[in-house]
Amino acid sequence: MDTIIVEKDQLRHFDHHDHPLSLVYLQQPNHNADDEDEDEEEKEEDFVEEDHHGGQCKMCDKEIRSFHLCYYYCKSCDYSLHKFCAELPKYKQNHPLHPEHELRLDYNTNGYQFKCFVCKINFKRENIYTYYCCVCGIDMDITCASTVLEQKINHPSHAHKLERLFGPMVSRCLACGNKHEGEFFQCTTCPWFRISLDCALLTAKLLIQNHTNGTFTHPHPLTLAYSFPYSEQRAKFYPRCRVCDGKFYAHLWIYKCDKCRYYVHVDCATSKREPFMSIFLTASASLGKTFKNYNEDEHPNLLHCPFQDEGENLLKRHMSNQMKFISKQHDGEILNHTSHQHPLILFKDQTSVDKKMVSLHDPMKRTQLLCDGCVKPIMTVPFYMCCQYVDEQCCFVLHEWCAKLPSQVQDYAGHPEHPLSLLPKIPGKLFGVFECSICNLQSNGFVYGCTKCKFYVDINCAFIPEEITHDTHPDHLLLRVKGSNIPSKWNCKACKYLVRHRKLVFHCPSCDFYIHVECALLLPKLIKHKCDRHPLSLRYGPVENHISQYFCEICEDEFDPWKWFYHCTTCAQSMHAACGPLILQCEQATFAFYPKSVYRFLNVKFGGTLEIEDHSHPLAFVQGIERDGKCLKCENQLQYEMIFKCLECEFAFHYKCASSFVS
Repeated sequence: MDTIIVEKDQLRHFDHHDHPLSLVYLQQPNHNADDEDEDEEEKEEDFVEEDHHGGQCKMCDKEIRSFHLCYYYCKSCDYSLHKFCAELPKYKQNHPLHPEHELRLDYNTNGYQFKCFVCKINFKRENIYTYYCCVCGIDMDITCASTVLEQKINHPSHAHKLERLFGPMVSRCLACGNKHEGEFFQCTTCPWFRISLDCALLTAKLLIQNHTNGTFTHPHPLTLAYSFPYSEQRAKFYPRCRVCDGKFYAHLWIYKCDKCRYYVHVDCATSKREPFMSIFLTASASLGKTFKNYNEDEHPNLLHCPFQDEGENLLKRHMSNQMKFISKQHDGEILNHTSHQHPLILFKDQTSVDKKMVSLHDPMKRTQLLCDGCVKPIMTVPFYMCCQYVDEQCCFVLHEWCAKLPSQVQDYAGHPEHPLSLLPKIPGKLFGVFECSICNLQSNGFVYGCTKCKFYVDINCAFIPEEITHDTHPDHLLLRVKGSNIPSKWNCKACKYLVRHRKLVFHCPSCDFYIHVECALLLPKLIKHKCDRHPLSLRYGPVENHISQYFCEICEDEFDPWKWFYHCTTCAQSMHAACGPLILQCEQATFAFYPKSVYRFLNVKFGGTLEIEDHSHPLAFVQGIERDGKCLKCENQLQYEMIFKCLECEFAFHYKCASSFVS
């Protein structure tokens, strides 16, 4: 804050005989736009939050704030007075609140307790001034004794002057929306405009870590804003408070960052919500600094999510503990697997057979190699491949661990009634496509199922652990729970979609933090994509120093940064989490209002052909794109859906409509 000391405006005051007092003008910085841009970073680095603007007034013992505009000050003695306190007369005649007798400005040096005749507050302070009537024996706090005109302030939140209301009261504050007990300021022109003294004294800029004991931190100072218009909230996808996770109201004040999408209620930013610690008992605990609520030694096999990259997954981790035993059962480079009619060759340290190269999955080269078991990328050796793959007759491949899965899963949490058996495909399902009962994603990989109850899960969901941790909610255990037991108001933190409709979800019981199993387990920390030469990292909210809009580099739609997404800080490029796995055709992207963070066909391996009697050409199993047009059966658009289409003519229909064409 800048101050201007005017030497010629000096005052000799009866309470400070040693030196004259100089008038100090309080001014907020007012630079033009060019200066702001040029000095922005330098100012931010030098920003020091000020608790007081002019110190304590030696007469009334109250703070001197910016809205007082000016005050008297002795630099030699560090002695400050409000301007209106310094100019108070020693005697007041015909005071409107006590016109009967003269009031004398009296100095309390004995520390005796007195009760203000006006506001009825008991004071027990030494070295302050009061107005005293020696006839009636009454005292007035000098703030109450000052005339109404002297108690008016100019506040930047309102166009008119605000006057102090005499005496403490309980009323709702128009700044924060909460009820306060204490002093208030009210507009003389607009009687509905009333703000508490606490909110009137809020600093224009603050560092949130200084007011929340470091529980919540942000690298930039937050600026006080006197409204948050609905149109602005809508443009920013309705942000939530970074402290309590509550919503904002257009007319209430907030603190916000001018460089990031960081918004906080004024009472949350200043720890004025009573009691402050109550915010840690709700979902907001996940937003601030947390403390570990478990012992690592007691959880030796605890899964820490997200997985580092696309090459890591739950199935690989689960099977790695059993590989020593299993590998002895399958020694040798040829494996006859029940899921496939041809022998499988083990690739240990090479990616070529008979001088023909086999390319591993590589998003940067737009090369796709998906396991037929788990439908996850094969990015390293060893892995199994059909012996006829090199002749391009059969493109069947398996991770080493997917080739050695147990034949049954006992006591499965989502279906404890019966054991689940391993099936290469579900009988009667075209191309083996089914919907997983846990993640609700379509899949055509291997499946664990109970044919009696028609309960089927993809093999990724068959080994969901009882507890995990996740970077978005560090230090707290997330427990596997049934979605049907969760109140309907709770949403997944990743995709904002309801969690109640899932059989299994992860939940932090101390914070009411919920996340879908697929969002926790299927979104890796880093991905690679051809659209960016750097790895993209998983982000759990808006990026620092990025206040502008977010557009997906794949589908080119604007997206909500409060849902998880992938981002490259170096290139300032982003993409939907659901669009990230799409490396072959950007036209296959999800649509803008797709509600989930996981790509809907992440567990579907497209490819293969279908032959039908009504068409002379084979039909390819693919995801529809815009130019595929409409389905021949239902006449709905084919884009974004699983379809069968002829590569030689315009014959195409939805997968779900295939029963009309397949005998």
